[in-house]
This record gives sequence, structure tokens and C-alpha cells, in this order.
Amino acid sequence: MDLLIKLLDVLFPVFITIGIGYWYGKKDPKFDTTFITNLAGTIGLPCIIFYAFTSSNADFELFVRFSYYIVLYVGLFSLIGILVIKIFKEDIYRLLPPLILPNTGNMGIPICLFAYGNLGLAIATAATAMILVFHFSVGILLASRKFSIKPLINCIPIYALIVSLFFVYYRIPSPQFLTNATFLIGYSTIFLVLMSLGVALSKLKVFSFRETLSYSLTRVLIGPLVGFAFVKAFNLTGVEAGVMFIQASMPSAVLTYLIGKMYSPKKISDSIASTVVLSTFLSFITIPVVVFLALKYFS
Repeated sequence: MDLLIKLLDVLFPVFITIGIGYWYGKKDPKFDTTFITNLAGTIGLPCIIFYAFTSSNADFELFVRFSYYIVLYVGLFSLIGILVIKIFKEDIYRLLPPLILPNTGNMGIPICLFAYGNLGLAIATAATAMILVFHFSVGILLASRKFSIKPLINCIPIYALIVSLFFVYYRIPSPQFLTNATFLIGYSTIFLVLMSLGVALSKLKVFSFRETLSYSLTRVLIGPLVGFAFVKAFNLTGVEAGVMFIQASMPSAVLTYLIGKMYSPKKISDSIASTVVLSTFLSFITIPVVVFLALKYFS
């Protein structure tokens, strides 16, 4: 019973906030989340990164190690994604990002925070920072078929990551005023990104249901299996194991659709949107199971 109550404590705040965003998006279809997305990316997420890294008492090696796991995870899942997309003879390059890049930010960060506290937040944020690097490098490369360093240079969270790692590596304590400010802005951002996710779900539609269902099931069913395999392969325990398992189980990231919309033909961006929507709705079934197992075996 205690475990079920803990599960409710972790998931209810996340799901209810997404639900409110979905309701608001249906009520006001003209509501534009662009401002929220930009605010979260340029101010909110950098604050979360800095606060999470400097307040968790985690060592530098932990962040480096977890970044390494995420790189391997994306690489392995790329092979799986290519095999699945090949079955439907679709555009492998442009349809790969929603399969290999999970929503570790909007959904993963708050779930790991509520499940494991500040240490869970720090590790989940490290994973999200690495996923962001993939979004603005590999993601754009696959969508546009050409590589540009400019998106990475303009990605403010990466600079926040570098500064935060500097503080952690040299064990520099964050000034209290900076801790308070990043705490306030960062936690406010979690609410905003969950709301914007709900609004996005209310607007995006599903096309080509058979293919979309296959891609979505790959994301939400194979993801946890690969995450569990990583836990066993690297002998992860406790919070590290739980966060790896949870983050690997997240649905497709909304950012893959936003990038696809900017750089890919409409048919491709519609397909990506479909995978984002369906995988997210399916995750409302799979994530409670994943979090239950994480809390039971990796706490």
C-alpha cells in the first residue's frame, strides 16, 4: 500500500498538470505555446540544470558516467529504430529522431524529481542535457540532411551545463541568492513545460495509424527493456538505476516534432507529430508500471 501511495505521489502531479494543459488547449485552440517553449529553453532549463547540479551533492564522475550511458543508449536505440522504420520503407533519417530521443525533459525530470528527490533531479537533468545535445546536432542533421554547428552554439542550456559542471568539478558552493533564484525559476518551469505538453497534445493529430502505432509501441515498450538492460549491464543500483530505467521509458520528445516542422516536409512532420501524440498517450499506461518497478526495485 505504501508503494502505491508513493506511486500516486509521483505521478498524480505530473499527469494532472498535463491534463490541465490538454483541457486548456481544447478550450482555447488559438493558445500559442511558443513563448512558453522559448522561455523554458532559454531561461527555465538552464536554471534547472544549475540548481540540480549544484544542490544535489553528486560528484562530477556521476554526471560524466551518466552522459556516457545516454550516448550509448541513443546509439543502440538508433539501430532498433532503423530496423523498425525499414519495415515500413519510410524515410529512415527524418523519422528516426522521435524513436531515439525520449521526452526526458517535460516528463522525465518531474517524475524523477518526485520519485528520488534532488539527486534524482540532478541525474535526470544530466540525461536531459545530453538528449538536448542530440536534438540540436543529430536531430537537426537528420531532419535537414545537413550539419550546422550554429544550433549547438545558440543552445543556452549547453552553456548552463558547462558552468554547472565547473562548479561541481571544483566543488564551488553556489551562493545562496543564486540557489534561491534558480530554484524558483527552475521549479516554475517544470509546471510550464508540463502545461505546454498538454496543450501540444490537444493540437497534434495522428496520421497513418498502423505505422504510428508501431513506432509508438517501439518507443514505450522497447525503451524500458533497453533501459533495464543498461541497468544490468552497468550494474547500476539505487537512484542511478531508477533514473536510467525511467528516463529510457519516456515517450517521444515534443522537440523532435518542432525540429521536424522546421526542417522536414509536412508529411514527415505530421508523422513525427503522430508518434509524439500516440506514444505519449500510451505512456500514460506504461509509465505507471515503469515507475512502480523503479520504486520497488531501485530505491
